[in-house]
Amino acid sequence: MQETLLQLKHASVHYGGVTALDDVSVAVDEGEIVALMGPNGAGKSTVLKAIFGLAPLSEGAVLWHEKELRPVAHEMVARGIAYVPQGRQVFKHLTVYENLELGGYALPNSKDTQRNIEEVLQIFPALKEKLHVQAGLLSGGQQQMLTIARGLVSDPRALLLDEPSLGLSPKIVKEVFALIKEINSTRRIAIVVVEHSIKSVIEIAHRAYVFSHGRVVIHKSAGETLADDALERVFLT
Repeated sequence: MQETLLQLKHASVHYGGVTALDDVSVAVDEGEIVALMGPNGAGKSTVLKAIFGLAPLSEGAVLWHEKELRPVAHEMVARGIAYVPQGRQVFKHLTVYENLELGGYALPNSKDTQRNIEEVLQIFPALKEKLHVQAGLLSGGQQQMLTIARGLVSDPRALLLDEPSLGLSPKIVKEVFALIKEINSTRRIAIVVVEHSIKSVIEIAHRAYVFSHGRVVIHKSAGETLADDALERVFLT
């Protein structure tokens, strides 16, 4: 039986007078891909921010290996949780290699960082050819791959991805999701991915949560979610 690696339990998040999450519970097991889907403003990205300590919980808890913890961003990286925000947030004036080095800031020594960079470049060979190029000069797809690669340098057990397909062409989206699947299958990293491209994420996910107005309205296997008539209603209302 797989261990429940990471959980957000009965979580509520408020921004001023707005309820972003209302009694939400989400979990990911070891080696699992979990998709978070729903229309804009449904609360998907807030789930990742709450787990990572970027959206304070007014109620609820974060559990890591079934033990409750207080989420603080830099401590989450050290525990083995990496967060890749939306918008391809690279350090544009640093080189690709320097961006990757920053991904290892929480590792105990530089040798671990160097080893992890070498391993990550095996997954992202296109970046290997651009190591000394400023990140801001990369294409949109290459920048997205760099943000994911930088997250992997920290050697995480769980990877939180927020809208990895945002602003990318269909061809590049396909490549990005193929890489996400490869990372999951070869490195056994649990992945929680927020995504608007339903078809892309359902093809690689094991389970899915569908959100509407800050609450979970569907929680099923990926295949069952795609077949659920309620999915269309959520996105059209």
